[in-house]
Parts: sequence; C-alpha cells; structure tokens
Amino acid sequence: MTENGNARKVVGLSPSRNQSFFGRDIVSVRQFSREDLAYINQIADEMRALVRRVGATDLLKGHILANLFYEPSTRTSSSFIAAMQRLGGSVIPIHGVQYSSVSKGESLPDTIRTLESYADVIVLRHPEMGASEIAARYANKPIISAGDGVGEHPTQGLLDLYTIYSELGTLDGLHVAMVGDLKNGRTVHSLSRLLALYDVCMTFVSPKILRLPEELKEEIVSAGRTIAETERVEDVIEQADVVYVTRVQKERFDDLRVYEAVKDYYEITPALMERAKEEMALMHPLPRVGEIHYDVDDDSRAAYFRQVENGLYVRMALLAAVLGKA
Repeated sequence: MTENGNARKVVGLSPSRNQSFFGRDIVSVRQFSREDLAYINQIADEMRALVRRVGATDLLKGHILANLFYEPSTRTSSSFIAAMQRLGGSVIPIHGVQYSSVSKGESLPDTIRTLESYADVIVLRHPEMGASEIAARYANKPIISAGDGVGEHPTQGLLDLYTIYSELGTLDGLHVAMVGDLKNGRTVHSLSRLLALYDVCMTFVSPKILRLPEELKEEIVSAGRTIAETERVEDVIEQADVVYVTRVQKERFDDLRVYEAVKDYYEITPALMERAKEEMALMHPLPRVGEIHYDVDDDSRAAYFRQVENGLYVRMALLAAVLGKA
C-alpha cells in the first residue's frame, strides 16, 4: 500500500520472471539480476521474431502508454511509440512540455498523478538526475525511465546489452571498450553497470576531462571486474570485442570553449577498423556527430543501426512484461 492507501504496483506475486516484472518500475539498471536480463533478452528474441513474421499483435490491446518527454528525443521516443503500437496498444505523446501544464508551474508528481489517470504505464525522460525515481515514488502505475540527466538510461543499457548478446552470442569473456564522453554519457553509465554482472574486462577511452566518474569505476571494480583507462582508442582497437562509441555531449557543457577542444577527439575510420578483430561489434547509441565516419557504415561489424532496431524489441519486451502480458 502507498501512504495514501492506494494499492501499489507489485504485492504478493509468485517469483516467476513474468510476474516479478508485472507492475514494476524500470528506473535503474541496478535493479536487475542476470536472471532478469536473460528473461528480457529471451522475450526480446520473441518480439523480434514476431515483428519479422507478422508485424504486430494485439497483446496490449486496450492498454495506453503516456510518453512524457521533457527533453528532445528521436530514437527513444519513437521506439517506445512503435513498441506500444506494434503490441496493439495506444499512446498519449507528450513531447512539447513547454506547451503543457508544466509551463504553468505544475510539479512532476502532479503531472505523473494526472497522467496515470489516463494511462497504464508512463515513460519519462527528464533533464534532472533522479527524476524517474521521484516519479515512481508518487505513481501507482509503472514508470519506465527514458533517461534522466547525466544519471542513467536503463532501457538503452538493456538494448545495448541485448545487441552485444545478439552480435557475439555471449556476454561473458568479452573485452569492451567505451569511447568518448564517459563523464556525461548516461548510456555508458547504464551499460557499464550491466556489464559488471558478467565476466568482462572494460577499457575506458576518453580525454581526462571526460573520464568515467570515480564512484562508478569503484562500483565496477567492487563487482570484481578488471578496468583500464587510456586516452587513445588505438591502444585498444586490436583487443576489443566491443567498441562502444559516444558523442561528446554539447548540451552538458557550461563552457563551449571546452566542448570545442574535445568534440573531435575520436574518429572511427575505415583505416582504424582494419586493425580491429574480424569478429567484433562497433556500437553507438546515436546520434553521431562525426565520431564514426559514414564510410564505416558498410562494415559488417558496424552494429549501430541494428542496435537501434533492437531498441524496438527490448522496449516491446519491457512494456509487455510490466503490464503482465509477456
């Protein structure tokens, strides 16, 4: 029960995987076990097969998703809308919050409480770290984080993990290199925490001012994983099974002179890819702004557009799971 006496999400369910996800908030990758991740990967496999075979289903017919985005988004917003529609559900899209009651001073808790009167699940992107947890505290319907500030982006982490699994057939025994803006990159933060559940080693490649936060590095090491740091992608390209590239995020810089100094720090070129393993995965959460040359797109190891497609299947899996229909 909540403080106001309303029934609150998951109460007294049996421990099977599908029921453990029913009514569950998805606000941090810290909440997942390896068993949870295997379950989501399995359902994502089924959703991929379903879409490729018949295109859509009526599994979530009669259910409504509120898609609440306080920040601009192309891939995440579109994939959640597509995921709900392919499952037969409906969507309330709210992307121009400057034209909503938020512009009148409405608080996040009140906005969430209003939307859950209309919808069965709420997807939230917010510029402030921790906003998804605040929303979940006040909501009686499942909240799925679509990213908050420089904190986490759990569904991106899940689709990234699923992409590695799909591309290489395993999540253990890999060397993963993270390249770019590791300080502000919430996708890197989420994926790193998920990978720490597996037998992997990680190398973090960034200029000094964009290094992974110390507390996250300590978290990964405490999980028993081996990490290394370098400023040169050339130091790791030949050993890496996965190279995960991120853009330098201009919107996170207070001083644009600093941004200009580091924005083109890394470029993945065909010549650099010639040094990479024959079987590896080159990934990017997109959008890219020059980190990976267009000439690399035809390389069979370039997985970033398959990564985008995988976002549909993973988000279909999550929506079905939290609504008890997986």
